[in-house]
Amino acid sequence: MKQLYTRWGRNLDPQNVLQEYPRPLLKRSSYINLNGYWDYAFTKEFKKPQEYDGQILVPFSPETVLSGVCRQLKPDEYLWYRRTFTLERWNAGKNGRRLILHFGAVDQACAVYINGKKAARHTGGYLPFETDITALVRDGENELTVAVKDLSDTSYHARGKQRLERGGMFYTAQSGIWQTVWMEEVPENYITNIEAEPVFEKGTVRIRVSASENLQTVHPVKIQIRQAGLYTDGNDRTEALNTDPMADNVSSETSHRQMCSISGIPGNWIEIPIPDIRLWTCETPYLYFFTVTMGEDFAESYFAMRKFSVEKDEKGIPRICLNGKVHFQNGVLDQGYWPDGLYTAPSDEAMIFDITEMKKSGFNMVRKHIKIEPQRWYWHCDRFGLIVWQDMVNGGEAYRYWFVTYLATVMSWRGITIKDTHPWLLARRDKAGRAEFVREMRETIRLLKGHPGICTWVIFNEGWGQFQTEELTRIAREEDPARLIDAASGWFDQGCGDLQSVHNYFFRLKVHPEKERAAVLSEIGGHTYREPGHSACEELYGYGACRDKKSLGESYRELTEKVQKLIPQGLCASVYTQWTDIEEEINGVYTWDREVKKIL
Repeated sequence: MKQLYTRWGRNLDPQNVLQEYPRPLLKRSSYINLNGYWDYAFTKEFKKPQEYDGQILVPFSPETVLSGVCRQLKPDEYLWYRRTFTLERWNAGKNGRRLILHFGAVDQACAVYINGKKAARHTGGYLPFETDITALVRDGENELTVAVKDLSDTSYHARGKQRLERGGMFYTAQSGIWQTVWMEEVPENYITNIEAEPVFEKGTVRIRVSASENLQTVHPVKIQIRQAGLYTDGNDRTEALNTDPMADNVSSETSHRQMCSISGIPGNWIEIPIPDIRLWTCETPYLYFFTVTMGEDFAESYFAMRKFSVEKDEKGIPRICLNGKVHFQNGVLDQGYWPDGLYTAPSDEAMIFDITEMKKSGFNMVRKHIKIEPQRWYWHCDRFGLIVWQDMVNGGEAYRYWFVTYLATVMSWRGITIKDTHPWLLARRDKAGRAEFVREMRETIRLLKGHPGICTWVIFNEGWGQFQTEELTRIAREEDPARLIDAASGWFDQGCGDLQSVHNYFFRLKVHPEKERAAVLSEIGGHTYREPGHSACEELYGYGACRDKKSLGESYRELTEKVQKLIPQGLCASVYTQWTDIEEEINGVYTWDREVKKIL
């Protein structure tokens, strides 16, 4: 496979890798970024190496060229990381401060050690975790060690599109640390979570602040809401603040006019009226910024006033609505792969490029396909006004493609479905794997539901590891009643959720509206064209080959016209496959290196 680079990867400064604050929904001034060069080693046994193989640039996986390693972690191996960090005048928490260590994501399972003592264990390659290391660190130099195990597609764990033997619509497996590693210093009693839920009909917002201790009689929380701000791509802004309040060197204390202030008790919902409401839309993505003070702790966050729903139009057809108005969602499938960083974007600017280019290309929605991005990606979608459909990351045993891909395609076109009670056919025989999927689905929703741009939770894709769809839809609704649910994207519809969700690459596009659920084409298109000099593989994969960019553009416009004709018949959203080429799959709007826009 030919190695491609993005412009951001070519210009990467190893001493300044992804330094932005990684958690916009709970931002503090205390922040120590641990990205950069670490020691690494591969071992056959779970034993800390005496010597290391070299240096790896964190947070890029060892399989990537940007890591400097370019070596795949095998299921029978362990990957070890090591680095040191220095603390000045630290006295093991006796000063009333605590030190929290954060990992954005480590694929798949890991153990973390501080100065040779175990600090944490974690399984789940797409979800963040943290651990209090106050009692394990000392004044001066400290050693941080991480041991990683990744079974990839040989087990039931969540894996997305990763496969040890890449090919077609499956891509190079990656492993290890692939999101930012960081530390923050907090008070003895500190804010652990901030939730903000708009109550659209009442014109209020409900905010709940969780604390590390039971502080109901000790420290109340004070919430100050600031003026709303509008952010666009800079070319067509109609109203904007001069500063980005989530930038690392800006405090919303100085960049926003205070609107209201209220106090409450940690752990309780605090409902706050919002005067002069400004709604979040794709064209005017207004965000409200607020600060939370609790004792010695201080944090910043944001929310938006908006509502996603399915409501019937004047003809009785269920329609997706934004803020009570019918809103057609023109989406693109985005798998979040990069030629030089795989799962990890080379920079914050690279993520912004994708999002702003999607909007410039006429898309108002993106389906984040069976991957969870760093939280800054969602922040950029929030502030640029790009709606997100968030897939859960698929897992399960080896898939039977003759059934879940080929036969299912024909069955879907003919309106034939099956019950999701066939664990062998749908690769969900392992009880532990089913329990893990439910747990990670809950964690995904809790992690991301504060982002106002997220409209839809997609539980299953094309039957991959599908099981108990109705029960999982109920659980997802319990976790987040305010969003839409696409229970089964593609086929094997169990009649639940808010969307009748169909994939159609090969047949005539059609729509058959139901009485309650909105009809969507959640994957269409996939037309292929190889751009000379910007393709990674000799092998090609996609749906419908085009000889040049002109014919690709014509095919795309013809497809768009067909979609437009279906809207009056009841179509509520469509998702074009896909945003970029990836390895063999050359059906992107852009080439994989983001250098050539193939569809103009």
